[in-house]
Amino acid sequence: MTDTPAIHLTDLSFAWPGGADFRLEVDDFALPKGGRTLLLGASGSGKSTLLSLICGVIAPQSGRVEVAGTDIAQLSRRKRDRFRAEEIGIVFQQFNLLPYASAMDNALLPLRFAPGRRARVGDERAEALRLAAALGLDAALMTKGRAGALSVGQQQRVAVIRALIGGPGLIVADEPTSALDAAAQAAFVDTLFTHVAAAGASLLMVSHDERLADRFDQTVRLDDIARVTRAAAV
Repeated sequence: MTDTPAIHLTDLSFAWPGGADFRLEVDDFALPKGGRTLLLGASGSGKSTLLSLICGVIAPQSGRVEVAGTDIAQLSRRKRDRFRAEEIGIVFQQFNLLPYASAMDNALLPLRFAPGRRARVGDERAEALRLAAALGLDAALMTKGRAGALSVGQQQRVAVIRALIGGPGLIVADEPTSALDAAAQAAFVDTLFTHVAAAGASLLMVSHDERLADRFDQTVRLDDIARVTRAAAV
């Protein structure tokens, strides 16, 4: 008996409401549980739309979007939001930190919406500080000052803590290395792999940078798994 895939998309079809400018279709795509998959695609190719479907931000017109065995395409918007908070940690390209809140407040934010993750953590602040130390962030940086005053690298690590805290089963990273030079990029990927593995999570990272391909268990090109048609840029 095989493990349930971390992600399984079947017969998926999505078009933005109100027109036929953009359509994305996926016949079959699976991310193995515990796997590290890189999804490659050019800017504007539909990667962000696919991530939004996987994370339940939007719902397809037809097909299945299974995450850890749950078809989130069949859930209401409220239930998709709750599922995402509990089961998916997201590292956004621009990090999406609350700039006037502390790094600690940003790191703990998902736990406010995910009682299951919060219950697994126990002492929330201690867990955030443990992850911070492992990622090379000083405790003082977590608790003093504004997150918006941190360097890009420090903000990036706070975003990773926010994604990992509470042990969600799936980590999704959307172009998290786009602002980094080659050395910093390699160090970040090493750090992300280490902590995703320690959490026993699966990783889907999206990028346009083909140099990352040999670092992952599986590399998938968007054009190979999806048909994207458009009448105008999206």
